[in-house]
Amino acid sequence: QGSQKRSNSTPETPRPKRAPSSRSPYGLFSPGSFSPSVTPSQKYSSRGGRGEVVASFGAVPSPAWSGRGGCAVRLFGRPEETLSKPYKFMFQKARDVREALAGRVEELGEVLRRHHGLDGFTSTALPAQEPVTVLGQISCDGNGKLNAKSVLLVGDREHSGGAQVALDLSELPEYSLFPGQVVALEGTNSSGRRMVVSRLYEV
Repeated sequence: QGSQKRSNSTPETPRPKRAPSSRSPYGLFSPGSFSPSVTPSQKYSSRGGRGEVVASFGAVPSPAWSGRGGCAVRLFGRPEETLSKPYKFMFQKARDVREALAGRVEELGEVLRRHHGLDGFTSTALPAQEPVTVLGQISCDGNGKLNAKSVLLVGDREHSGGAQVALDLSELPEYSLFPGQVVALEGTNSSGRRMVVSRLYEV
C-alpha cells in the first residue's frame, strides 16, 4: 500500500475547512433565527442615531401619573447631616469620603469605649511593652484574601494618625474579622511594627 500524503497547513496556505451544511438542524434553532434583524454594529466614533431604539418586543405605553391632594417633604435630623442640595452619585471627592469614614470610625470608637468601659485609646505606631488598647479598622496586607497572617489594623486619625500595624492573632481563642471592620484591640506592641492581640472588642 502506498503512503498517503498529508497536506501541510500554514498561515499562507490554510487548510480548507468543510463548509457547514445549510440543512443543519442547529441553524434552525440558533439565537440568530429568533433575534430581530438589526444593523450590525459600527465603530464607536462613526456611530449615528445614539439613543435610538433599534428593536423592541411588545407594546410599551408611556406611563401616566396622577395624584390627588398635596404632599410636603420634611427633613429629619440636624441640617448639616441632611442633603440640602443635589449631587452626583459616586462623584464625591476623595477628601470628602476620607472625612466621612474618619468621622464614622471616631463615632464607633466612642460607642466601643462606653460599651466596654475602656479608659482610652493609644497610638498603633508607638512601641508598648505593657498591654495597651488601640482603635482602628481591619485591613489586609495585600490584594489577596484576608487570613490570620495578613491582618492589619489601620489606626484611627485622632490617636494614630492612620498608622497601620500588623496583627498577631495567635493568642485569641476565637475571632471573626472582615476588611473595614472597626474594632478596638488590646495587646502588646514591643517593636512598634507587630501587635500581639490578647483581647478583641467589637461593636
